[in-house]
Amino acid sequence: RRDDVVPWSTLTNLTKKTLKTRIAPVFNAEQKALDGKVQRLQGFMVPMDTRPLQRHFLLTSVPLTCAFCIPGGPESMVEVKASVGVPYSLEPIVVQGEFKTLGNDEYGLFYRMVNAEPTR
Repeated sequence: RRDDVVPWSTLTNLTKKTLKTRIAPVFNAEQKALDGKVQRLQGFMVPMDTRPLQRHFLLTSVPLTCAFCIPGGPESMVEVKASVGVPYSLEPIVVQGEFKTLGNDEYGLFYRMVNAEPTR
């Protein structure tokens, strides 16, 4: 485990409330403090297409065990929109970008990173 990345436990330690049409995240102070700032995350890439360089993918806390399995709930994944193509990898990757907490995302996601780029 690296000390220079946001731990997944920070993201997954989340309260959810059930509304009429969706489940909404209730972010704690630690999660709110990440919002709008450049952060670094380490995780496993879930590509959105078959290209070798990915610009839009999900980063998950655990590797995919099968092509149709999603690991955990929305608190255990981050949508990544990269400013450059990130090489597809089965190994854990580290990306850095502007982190956002999402209170009402149309796809039910709780976290997004934009202007992301791979880092070591």
